[in-house]
Amino acid sequence: MRNRTRALLLLGALVVTLVVALTVPLPSPLELRDWAIRLGPTAPLVFFLAHAIVTTTPIPRTAFTLAAGLMFGPVWGLALAVGASMVSALLGFAIARRLGGRAIARLGPHRVRALEERLCERELLTVTSTRLVGLPFAPLNYTLGVTSVGWPAYMIGTVVGLVPGTAAVVLLGDAVTGGTSPGMIAILLVTGTLGAIGVIVSARGRRRSAPAGEDGPEADPS
Repeated sequence: MRNRTRALLLLGALVVTLVVALTVPLPSPLELRDWAIRLGPTAPLVFFLAHAIVTTTPIPRTAFTLAAGLMFGPVWGLALAVGASMVSALLGFAIARRLGGRAIARLGPHRVRALEERLCERELLTVTSTRLVGLPFAPLNYTLGVTSVGWPAYMIGTVVGLVPGTAAVVLLGDAVTGGTSPGMIAILLVTGTLGAIGVIVSARGRRRSAPAGEDGPEADPS
């Protein structure tokens, strides 16, 4: 009964966040910059909190990431974007873990559970690789939350996986026009390819050694 209630709460939370993401208009990077100018010295803190909270929903991070570089420069912009994304990722993971409680491992179909087990054998590689691939941010946070991935692997993998793509957008993205530079595209292609390779390796799982007495015919004692 408790598991069913948690599953319903998680489903309800996902529906609400999806509705919010589809109905709330997302400001452009230039609008965010003008908003930051009006805020004055408190702009970094307000931007950080807004970024962290808003991106716990399926609203894309792109506008915030582009605006971070435009408003605060490359160094502070990257630090704020990565820091806020980490807080958002931890919130999404915690909500899903609290409400879903590793639901895939317990309730998923057999093939899904088997895949989840293989992916979680190399949990750090799985988290890092899925971040590098560039899967939708908030849905990935929630999905990982209902798997058996542990907190340390999730935090380390998220940081490592977020930095390259976030840096490419902050440093090379054109926040004024919303365009992309060849360098940004190249970095995202390389990281995405590396991430895809990592996901494939994780999905194959580790080779388990056969139990004693099952690894072949016994040797002839003579």
